[in-house]
Amino acid sequence: MAPAGHDEDPDAPRDARGRFADDLIGLDPHDPEAQAFAEHLERIERPNSKATVEGMLSGVEDFASGANRAQGHRRVVVVLVVLLILLGVLVTVWNAVGFVFGTFSP
Repeated sequence: MAPAGHDEDPDAPRDARGRFADDLIGLDPHDPEAQAFAEHLERIERPNSKATVEGMLSGVEDFASGANRAQGHRRVVVVLVVLLILLGVLVTVWNAVGFVFGTFSP
């Protein structure tokens, strides 16, 4: 039996507003800015290791969501970073294909 005043299941997943209820006291839970703040706190507190594929992909997801919100010169910098990443991938693939064909050509 659960102690008095504790109706929550401790194993049940909690959303960001429930997890950070103490940090959001006095804020309207339906306010988009308060919801964005709760999501920001959730991203900061995320326990994923950056040494795993899941951790790295969550970093890409955070970068993409931040890039979509960027405006002005920040947007230009984001586009340049993405283009440089794609250029690096293209050069790497080109070198790999050239190496394969150079190795196995008669």
